[in-house]
Parts: sequence; structure tokens; C-alpha cells
Amino acid sequence: MKTLAKLPVTIVTGFLGSGKTTLLRHMLDNAQGRRIAVIVNEFGELGIDGEILKQCSIGCTEEEANGRVYELANGCLCCTVQEEFFPVMRELVARRGDLDHILIETSGLALPKPLVQAFQWPEIRSACTVDAVITVVDSPAVAAGTFAAFPDQVDAQRKLDPNLDHESPLHELFADQLASADLVILNKSDLISAEDLARVRLEVAEELPPAVKIIEASSGRVPLDVLIGLGAGSEEHIDGRHSHHDHHHEGEHGHDHDAFDSISIELPQADESLLLDALTQLVVQHGILRVKGFAAIPNKPMRLLIQGVGTRFDKHFDRAWRADEPRATHLVLIGQELDATLLEAQLRAALSV
Repeated sequence: MKTLAKLPVTIVTGFLGSGKTTLLRHMLDNAQGRRIAVIVNEFGELGIDGEILKQCSIGCTEEEANGRVYELANGCLCCTVQEEFFPVMRELVARRGDLDHILIETSGLALPKPLVQAFQWPEIRSACTVDAVITVVDSPAVAAGTFAAFPDQVDAQRKLDPNLDHESPLHELFADQLASADLVILNKSDLISAEDLARVRLEVAEELPPAVKIIEASSGRVPLDVLIGLGAGSEEHIDGRHSHHDHHHEGEHGHDHDAFDSISIELPQADESLLLDALTQLVVQHGILRVKGFAAIPNKPMRLLIQGVGTRFDKHFDRAWRADEPRATHLVLIGQELDATLLEAQLRAALSV
């Protein structure tokens, strides 16, 4: 009986808004016939990133796309490994003769080390290997002196917290994502100067083992051959990678990222400019790190995809509304200590003007 080779798995991690989903879209668009399964770990009640990935032109029907995107709902992979991740992997292992590769996109708030350690479990280890952990870095955010999209409020919070000295919790999380990396992508490199990019490279390199490569990219455009086939076998050496959060996964299963909230808001159709203005105001007032979702714009046959990092918003009409689909606006807001009732009330008030 022929023994199947281990199925390679690439884990893509990185902070909020770094460009993980864009990188995955690029990988899928350039799969060149490879049979790739995708696990999307979305932080939020709506499967926004899963929906975005399903829009990729990867040469398959929508039904086939729905069948190859496995979406974990909780948002914290280190918590869901036993509840959701393991059954999904078991299903993919059973189909590994039909697959060439697995891609996993972690939440921007997930710690990659416990996920890699899950590949040490006998049932997974015998069938899969972690080809590489790829950490995507938001180069402009690092150049600005922070690792989130809203540096002023994050820095102010750090200075006011007597329990913190030279590092914020966001920096520790960023450092832990780098600590697990086998390849680091300095994304959005075209948005900063050569001098700032060089400084970001040095800062990132200080957090990495010498053997880890650092490459630069714009909009996640990296040749697929650079991203897969690394053969790192990350599960074999992950225990030796130090992280700030190691102690949280010994004994009781604590979390340093419990302070992050993800809230879901559903709204009626909204004027595009009013909605974006209102969201910008919310970001400024409440320090929201990330906004993502879909909006229904009056008299527009297509839904508007919105992705915001700090006060920077990207938007485009991604597809037509389906006949059986209610035309409503669905948003996910990610930040710290968010009041869902207050935020929804402010949005509704702004949109009713």
C-alpha cells in the first residue's frame, strides 16, 4: 500500500490590517493548478475574511469555493484547537490524497505558537507538517512606532498604564508572532521611504532567529515559490522558540488578548459618504483598530466591501446582491474595551442625519 507524503501546511499570521487576506488571495490566484484547502480563522461574528476569500478567481465554482474554505468562528485559534480546529484537520487529513497544500490564516489577535504545537498531536503529525509560518508585517505601522493602526491612542494607553514600561501588550503580541516565524514579509513596503523601510527591517530582525528570512512586498505580491515549499517542519522546533505568552498556556488557559473586543453591528442601507465619515469618527473617538464588513448603498445593485485600518479605509463593490439576500449593512469592529450598544447608537444617529 502506497504511503502518502505528509501534507504541507502554511500558517499565515500577522497583526490587524497587515495584509494577511490579501496575501492569501494572491497565493490562491497564483496556485497554478495546486489543490489548496484554506482554513480562515476570523476574529468576529461575521465571516468577513472567509467571504472575501470566496470571491477569489481561483478557477472554481462558488459551490466548490465554499467547500474548500474552512472557517473557524471563534477567532482565537489557541482556544479552538480542540473544539473546531482538530475536526477540520481530521477531515482534511482524510482527503489529503486530493490536496497539495493547506493554508491557514490566523486571526490578527491569535498567537501562532500554540497552533504550531497542535501539529505535534499524533493524529495530525503523522499526516501533516508545517511547511512554514509566515508573519506579515504592516511596515508603515512599525515605522510609525507602533504595531497597530492607531499609534497615538495605543501609545497614550501604554504611558497611562502603571503595569507597563517600555512595551505595550500590542508589541508583545507582535513580537510573539515574529518569534514563531519561518519567513517574514514586510508588507506595504511601497508606502514608506527607503530609510524607514531599512529601519523597520532592523527592528524586525532583532526579534528573529538569524536563519529567518525577511522579504519586502507590496499588496502581498510575492511569488508562490517563495512562500511554499520551505520545508521548515516548524512543529519540530517550535517548543524552543521563546514567546512572551508561553506561561499563559501552561496550567490554566489564560489569555493576554482578552482585552480585545470584536463586535458585530447590523444596519440598514446607508449613504456611502455618511457611513465612512461616521466610521472615521468612531475610530477617532474609541480607538477602534479594525473595521471590516459589507455595506448596502441605496440604489446600488452591488454590495460595498469595506476594510478599515485606523482611519484608513479601503472600499470597493465586490459583487451583486443576490435575489434572496436582504440588503443590509454588516460590520465588525475590533478594538479594546468597546461598548457595542454605544457604538451602534452613534452609528445609527450619524446615519439618520
